[in-house]
Amino acid sequence: MWRKELSLPHDPMARSPSSSSTASASGDSEEEDTGFLEVTVSDMKHPPPELGPMPAGLSPQQVVRRHILGSIVQSERSYVDSLKRILQDYRNPLMEMEPKVLSARKCQVVFFRLKEILQCHSMFQIALASRVAEWDSAEKIGDLFVASFSKSMVLDVYSDYVNNFTTAMSLIKKACLTKPAFLDFLKKRQMASADRVTLYGLMVKPIQRFPQFILLLQDMLKNTPKGHADRLSLQLALTELETLAEKLNEQKRVADQVAEIQQLCKSISDRSSLNKLLSSGQRQLLLCETLTETVYGDRGQLIKSKERKVFLLNDMLVCANINFKGQLEISSLVPLGPKYVVKWSTALPQVQVVEVGQESGAYDKDNVVIHNAGAKKHAPTGPASHSEHPSLPLHSPGGMGSRDCCSRALFLPFHPPHQDKVYLGPPRLFQELQDLQKDLAVVEQITLLISTLHGTYQNLNMTVAQDWCLALQRMMKVKEEEIHSANKCRLRLLLPGKPDKSGRPISVMVVFITPSPLSKISWVNRLHLAKIGLREENQPGWLCPDEDKKSKAPFWCPILSCHMSAFSSKALDLQLGAAVHNPVQSSLLGFSAISTSLPQGYLWVGGGQEGAGGQVEIFSLNRSVPRTVKSFPVASPVLCMEYIPEATEGDTTGTEETRAGTEQPPTALHPTVCLGLQDGSIAVYGSVDTGTQCLLTCKSPGMQPVLCLKHSSEYLFAGLQDGTVAAYPRNNGGLWDLAERPTCLTVGTGPVRALLTLDETVWASCANQVTVLDASSLRTQQTFEAHPDAEASVTHMIKAGSGVWMAFSLGSSIRLFHTETLEHLQEINIATRTTFVLPGQKHVRVTSLLICQGLLWVGTDQGIIVLLPVPRLEGIPKITGKGMVSLNGHGGPVEFLAVALSTLAPDVLKGNQEEEEGEEEKTPELDGPPPREMRKKGILLQYRLRSTAHLPGQLLSVRDAPAGTSGTPEHTEEDGSIYEMADDPDVWVRSRPCARDAPRKEISSVAIISGGRGYRNFSAEPQRRGGEADSTLLIWQVPLML
Repeated sequence: MWRKELSLPHDPMARSPSSSSTASASGDSEEEDTGFLEVTVSDMKHPPPELGPMPAGLSPQQVVRRHILGSIVQSERSYVDSLKRILQDYRNPLMEMEPKVLSARKCQVVFFRLKEILQCHSMFQIALASRVAEWDSAEKIGDLFVASFSKSMVLDVYSDYVNNFTTAMSLIKKACLTKPAFLDFLKKRQMASADRVTLYGLMVKPIQRFPQFILLLQDMLKNTPKGHADRLSLQLALTELETLAEKLNEQKRVADQVAEIQQLCKSISDRSSLNKLLSSGQRQLLLCETLTETVYGDRGQLIKSKERKVFLLNDMLVCANINFKGQLEISSLVPLGPKYVVKWSTALPQVQVVEVGQESGAYDKDNVVIHNAGAKKHAPTGPASHSEHPSLPLHSPGGMGSRDCCSRALFLPFHPPHQDKVYLGPPRLFQELQDLQKDLAVVEQITLLISTLHGTYQNLNMTVAQDWCLALQRMMKVKEEEIHSANKCRLRLLLPGKPDKSGRPISVMVVFITPSPLSKISWVNRLHLAKIGLREENQPGWLCPDEDKKSKAPFWCPILSCHMSAFSSKALDLQLGAAVHNPVQSSLLGFSAISTSLPQGYLWVGGGQEGAGGQVEIFSLNRSVPRTVKSFPVASPVLCMEYIPEATEGDTTGTEETRAGTEQPPTALHPTVCLGLQDGSIAVYGSVDTGTQCLLTCKSPGMQPVLCLKHSSEYLFAGLQDGTVAAYPRNNGGLWDLAERPTCLTVGTGPVRALLTLDETVWASCANQVTVLDASSLRTQQTFEAHPDAEASVTHMIKAGSGVWMAFSLGSSIRLFHTETLEHLQEINIATRTTFVLPGQKHVRVTSLLICQGLLWVGTDQGIIVLLPVPRLEGIPKITGKGMVSLNGHGGPVEFLAVALSTLAPDVLKGNQEEEEGEEEKTPELDGPPPREMRKKGILLQYRLRSTAHLPGQLLSVRDAPAGTSGTPEHTEEDGSIYEMADDPDVWVRSRPCARDAPRKEISSVAIISGGRGYRNFSAEPQRRGGEADSTLLIWQVPLML
């Protein structure tokens, strides 16, 4: 994305200086002008790498490394063979065939850059063979990957191939449809091969190659001990491959996006406004997926369903029909690109997501009648993409256009109140739940009446009545779960339609079934963020400082969600000190609310007034905009904070417990938040859920201001003003023993400004030195110089992968150090980025650092925030691109950058089918009663009471009980056992336990919070805003990490 020109080495693989940078794929020349010097590698002179027999006396780790090397050799040989097959079995015969079934020009397009990719890997194989031959003596391979795949030529040829891949596939597809001889050629070649792999299966291998390399190198790194000569090289190799793969993925994503939009444009009239908008190049495709549109009848029955392709662009939503006609014959040879027929499109701000049971948030249910689908008089209006409606504007007030949408959607015209309500499909479940609630109230009244009976009756007493109540409560729980399941994969969108004859607005409800709960979450989240992205402050929100200064921010860039005052009290001029996120999962959040709210939990913000007291503000994040839930004063300004997750006995990190939910075993220690104050106090507070009471407080040795706090499994470390690190051990109760005098470690004479816990060590900064301490014994391991200038104190340290980034009190640079060798690896001058926003401002100082989700956030004293891409894996977190600069910032220094991150509960991702299977596993004694719609009889209200025979009193009945039954009611299919989930009522009262413990992919919700003086939009305001004196929070969101 941020491509950098590098000087090319003089080797046989380098480009000829006189040749063009890329081949003209569309040219008419018969010869392929590649722009590269071709090198022929002979298998006779350079045999492929071969791993010899394993020597004796190897350690288990050496044996594993040798096996991984064997996998690398075998994988590379297979890949090179596949490349040769493409050229020898397909390209060369097609070029030589007479008469030609594919012209030389088209062959050039289809097989573009494959010869160069083969050359790259043939040269790599030569070098790999020499490393394999000397493996048992040297055991080094990481530097070979760095040397081979860090060259710009590798990125160039793979980029050309990836960018051309969609074009090549569409050309193959078109040739299959129009030239039977070509289709026959492909079929014969596939059948003649031993593995029956298609041409597409071979050509997709270059796109998959680097992810395969990454997995192999990750395995090799895991089995390479610290101190090994190959370890740093492997980490650097992992970084190079990850960077290369990320760039190729981004290019592939952009190419696919362009192809999808072009395919969509083909279905629209060239003169239509929608076509012009799509062709303008101003639209980004955020999400597209095949969803099933459904229509329900007035009794809740499914009338019809049909697959649609739905496109979410940055400012509009488009729904299209899919047409595969005439293409099925080639579907096994090449992926089909379907033809689309646009059904409707609407402006994004007018789209609302409506959940089952939450209709009142979108419209007043009492004023709505839902008509049956097919009422043509309610035909919607708006952006017509069809030639029949050329006069309708794209962004008309109606916002939606279609010629047949009336037969696919539900229409909700606004009418006077007190009309009869008709519930279609899933809303019927909500009505049934309300009916059950009313019935329970009636049964409770009946129970009170039964308690007044004078006689004793076997089947009419308080035990039976309470069983009725329990059965109804269970049925309500089941109904709630049915509604929850209906929401899991049902995307209900309320869209504007054409007003009726009287001018009253009509809304159109369109219901889509998503392939999975994960898909539903993604759609709701992207729709929510896309709307926020249309706000003025996000248009644009980021500047990509490329050479042309015109590069657009990528679709995944963080979106400014809101900016707000950091403190509710306006009486004092409070300065910000620190912020931490206390993650707490809320069971009250609905399924879609998870997608639209900030990461669950609470944000603690601390600060104060110089020479006066401090203040702590706690915000709830279980919503789209934070809300203050508590505010309290402290004795002195807050300088630092540390969130300490709950930990059970034998578990020191507590991260799993944090994710597991709010209900913890009784032995668990609740999460705490530690505050470091200017007067030398350390205060430990309980979480919001436990009342935020102050659990502990103490004074630091010498009453020194507490500048930073970090915790390990055994200690709470405090960096003090006088160059001391105070280590407080845990006591038997799990809290820090603040009453005892801490262990004091002197690391220098200046203030300890930054602490970092790293594996089994703690890094402490003092002036320009960093001291590495053993986290258990508290002994100094070593000290190293982080900056040549003694006046440049280390102010921030942040870890990523196998590196630590540091910021300093002087200068505008940040520096990267290796976590194991402490070697200085990279230095970046932030001022070169900020000048794009504030030209001429060369004196910039870094005031905050944060790494999250592969992005390094850098806050400056100018209020500007810079975003730099870094690798996410275990490699070296080198900065590999120019990054982005936020056009939203603060009027003063960025005092802190904090991350709020929560992981969605695993049961959120469980599909309906899995839930049903889980229920079957849990209640195998049930014989699967017929669905409710098929049962004619009523449901027998019954919970645990299978018989009343054991109860005292006579049986109330007009008939005598059959002999031998002892008054036991007959066990029928209507006895309520369909609702039986478990014998223990607590199971269904709390929640149904997960039936399967299979590992699931996590979904992370992430928000970034910056704190500083005021809010400033650098693109709109040449001067700072007048209200800059207020301490302000800026909150960014990124799309859910799926």
